[in-house]
Amino acid sequence: MNWITNYVRPRINSIFSRREIPENLWTKCDGCGTMLFHRELSTNLYVCTNCGHHMNITPRERFEGLFDGGTFAEIEVPVPKADPLHFRDQKKYPDRMKAAQKASGEKEAMLVGVGEMGRTPIVAAAQDFSFMAGSMGMYVGNAIIAAAQEAVKRKCPLILFSAAGGARMQEGILSLMQMPRTTVAVQMLKEAGLPYIVVLTHPTTGGVTASYAMLGDVHIAEPNALICFAGPRVIEQTIREKLPEGFQRAEYLLDHGMLDRVIVRTKMRDELITITRMLMGLSPAIKGELPAPEATPALDAPDPEPNDKK
Repeated sequence: MNWITNYVRPRINSIFSRREIPENLWTKCDGCGTMLFHRELSTNLYVCTNCGHHMNITPRERFEGLFDGGTFAEIEVPVPKADPLHFRDQKKYPDRMKAAQKASGEKEAMLVGVGEMGRTPIVAAAQDFSFMAGSMGMYVGNAIIAAAQEAVKRKCPLILFSAAGGARMQEGILSLMQMPRTTVAVQMLKEAGLPYIVVLTHPTTGGVTASYAMLGDVHIAEPNALICFAGPRVIEQTIREKLPEGFQRAEYLLDHGMLDRVIVRTKMRDELITITRMLMGLSPAIKGELPAPEATPALDAPDPEPNDKK
């Protein structure tokens, strides 16, 4: 009996048991709870097809949908000194960095790339909220400066996608110094007469909102993105009053004149192409594929001169 129970039955069950479904095939929407097939979700740029909720995406995923053919060249960013303050709370700062790098697969919280968008050369920078909440540290400051310098060098617009919880506490005053540094970088673009477009995604808070995220020529936001300096809970505890519905969300800021547009992610690329070409004084973008050039008729060979005839 023990032989049948301990060996035969598990063996039969293992042969006829159902195959396990991989966990990464489906994603649950945080907005409505709908289970979404991963291929359908990635095709829709991680926007819920049921309720329109915009999920957080990585900079590389964003660039794949932004640049022509998803092709871009990554710009090298100077790496600052690691752990300049020897900061330690529950973990050492270098240990937190290693854990974030392993989880995200990126070196830091910002990615800078150069390529074409609608056949228009651009430089783009995007923050990664999954990397220590996209916090602004010395590397992020260096990345924005490198992006601005590359845009000035190539004489093309700079488009920045912000997503951050604020300054990085592990770098203390050095992280706060990135606010004036990035402001100077933005001024370089303005002096060169180049457009600086900011796309604010969920969430954009703290010192990021108080610096480069609000210095653009055009400010666009994704729907329902939280955009603020201090969060609504902190404000409610300070003034001891209930805040209006949707306070500090993208639609609220648009109604009160702090944003120019609120655009869904699936239409963001076309909107950015139109705006960049308009600000650069270029002709409107051509929709779809360009037609093949018409074949030019071959010219008839000239008759030989009489002296050349034999």
